Amino acid sequence: MLVIENGLVLWGENLDPQKANLIIEEGIIIEKTTRKVHSSHKIDATGCIVSPALVNAHVHIGDAVAMDVGDGKSIAEIVKPPHGLKHQILSNSSSDDLIQAMKKAMMEMLSTGTSTFVDYREGGLAGIKLLQEAGKDIPIHKIILGRDDIFFDNEASLTKVKKVARNLLKHCDGLAPSGFGEIREEVASILAHECKKQGKISSIHVAEYEDVQDNSVKETGKSEVKRALDCGFKLLIHLNSPVSGDLREVSLKNVPVVSCPRSNGALAVGIPPLLDFQKYKINTLLGTDNLMFNSPNMFREMEYALKLTRGFYKSHFSPADILKMATANAAHALPIDSGFLDEGRLSDLMIVKQLSSHPYLSLINRTESKNIICLIIKGNIIY
Repeated sequence: MLVIENGLVLWGENLDPQKANLIIEEGIIIEKTTRKVHSSHKIDATGCIVSPALVNAHVHIGDAVAMDVGDGKSIAEIVKPPHGLKHQILSNSSSDDLIQAMKKAMMEMLSTGTSTFVDYREGGLAGIKLLQEAGKDIPIHKIILGRDDIFFDNEASLTKVKKVARNLLKHCDGLAPSGFGEIREEVASILAHECKKQGKISSIHVAEYEDVQDNSVKETGKSEVKRALDCGFKLLIHLNSPVSGDLREVSLKNVPVVSCPRSNGALAVGIPPLLDFQKYKINTLLGTDNLMFNSPNMFREMEYALKLTRGFYKSHFSPADILKMATANAAHALPIDSGFLDEGRLSDLMIVKQLSSHPYLSLINRTESKNIICLIIKGNIIY
């Protein structure tokens, strides 16, 4: 039995700050209490915040092999599949180089309080196996969403696409094509349908910038968002440029959105409308996106998201809501038993030195790796 005592615990889905002790057994939080608990295995969290560990809900981890390459080029030149700069680098990188880059990225995530990440895995089955190899001795939760180059092939038969999709799903947690600019509508529908049949995640990039929305409406009469929802995708990425009716339909269908503000800034494609997401009660998560442009540090993502949103809207935006985007909101969008601290839930948490009187802003504005006293994943002390 592990006891964490005297900390300021961010408890429950609302991250309510409470002075309390936590009792953990076999990786599960079994009790929050103010009573003294006798145990030979204790951590004194005096002066610290006990927070859910962070969830990075969208990352392309393999791109860590090409950090800061391509700055100043257009988004299409850098990341548009299958011939973007990043795809050229990935195809020309050795397996060893890719594995080492992914290992370093995962270790950086752990060092900055992240216990779970969602990777949008290029390279088909071989790409999935590379990540599994890279992460086999690293104690971080990996949610792997696969894709295959056949998804981009306009000449490929739908029967073959379906076969490849089904095979990928034997080895990963879902499928995630890039976007409608690269795949046919029929392919998108197949991928979402196959994921639904197997109870796995289907995700797609939508409305990342105005041009892709404009092209979609001109070519099909529907926005990328509308097309994604009609196909049945259950997790949308970016949504920086909604058109009329998009946010209402996302809200009505209760589909979560992952926002990636730093990546959007690096690529000069827009600002996520986080306050509008909130007005429509859209469950919003945060991700660091492409590691070509960003570190996978979720503290940096939260601070950028908070201050960018306040500046963009010229209005206050709650730091508690930003922290939820990196923790509790993920519990309702992803197949995880963590994201917030409650009795009966997995003990994925971090103990962080409290640096200011405001616990949420202390985490978002001020926390660095050196301020994380302890990271616990599944009840195991990682450091």
